[in-house]
Amino acid sequence: MSDNKMISKRDFFKKAGLVTAGAVGSTALAMPYVKAQSPIRWRLQTYAGPALAEHVIKPAIDAFNTAANGEMVIELYTADQLVPQGELFRAVQQGTIDAAQSDDDSMASPVDVAVFGAYFPLASRFSLDVPTLWNWYGLKEIWEEAYGEVPGVTWLSAGSWDPCNIATNKPVTSLADLKGLRLYTFPTGGRFLERFGVIPVTVPYEDFVPAMQTGELDGVAWCGSTEIHTVGWSEVLTHYLTNNISGAWAGSFFANTDKLNALPPHLRQLLTLAMDSSHYYRQHWYWWGEAHYRTTGKLALTTIAAEEWKQVEDEALKFWDEIAGQSPRSAKVVEILKNYAGIMNKAGSPYR
Repeated sequence: MSDNKMISKRDFFKKAGLVTAGAVGSTALAMPYVKAQSPIRWRLQTYAGPALAEHVIKPAIDAFNTAANGEMVIELYTADQLVPQGELFRAVQQGTIDAAQSDDDSMASPVDVAVFGAYFPLASRFSLDVPTLWNWYGLKEIWEEAYGEVPGVTWLSAGSWDPCNIATNKPVTSLADLKGLRLYTFPTGGRFLERFGVIPVTVPYEDFVPAMQTGELDGVAWCGSTEIHTVGWSEVLTHYLTNNISGAWAGSFFANTDKLNALPPHLRQLLTLAMDSSHYYRQHWYWWGEAHYRTTGKLALTTIAAEEWKQVEDEALKFWDEIAGQSPRSAKVVEILKNYAGIMNKAGSPYR
């Protein structure tokens, strides 16, 4: 082909009218361009101490940070590390920290439904009761309504943890053995156990072992067998009562409202997925652990006979009715719990 018949690509585009200042500019702007920027950073404090946090929240936070791909980082802090547990709600509200994982009860949430967080006596028998009550029986909407009345904090999601059993440094085989026991426990659980002569004691989470060693405490009604062994409390306890005060701890995630609203939709969705992942992990970890540590753990098992334990169950229903009187919303929650219990009993095994 002769030189005068050869046409370059540029000549072709010129003749086609495509090479213009505007077209060149458009081509330049279409090139990928990434602007370096600092990731969004949140500080989240959990109710759990370091050993327990390794299971109840760290896997989900690690997964979130990986999936966020540098756009956001959640820094995890354990119990009392930034603020005392009893000040956790206010710290989120004031923006001292950005998010929290806790029960409503021990973090002093200023809502009427806070009493149902943690271990509301005999409200659940198994861990699946908690997500079922929140997602299928209306508690989710009630919690959203209650926290919607409090500025600065958004309730995000509830899930279940382990049962609440009594573990002590002496055997408990009857209700009479509970009298005078000084137990580390949750606020509402403590109020209920006082009816049977228990003396509730509040200490910082990390001070439980020293308090047992010095005789300040006789035991704990804070958790199940999994946690007792995971965090080392089995070194200062000797006996484990198999009758539980509640079948599952009800805890939630909370966030500072302004910080939450500032998140782009995809990171907020990722946060939801991470919370769901946390809830799922705990379901199978605790279900495994409760049986594993009962059968291979260090504590001797004791049981209060069913006919005597029925006094505790009957007293729990009286306690429910008293709590129902604190507000119309509390009465609605108690109505749901009673309805749910009736359905589960009617359904029979394996539900009840």
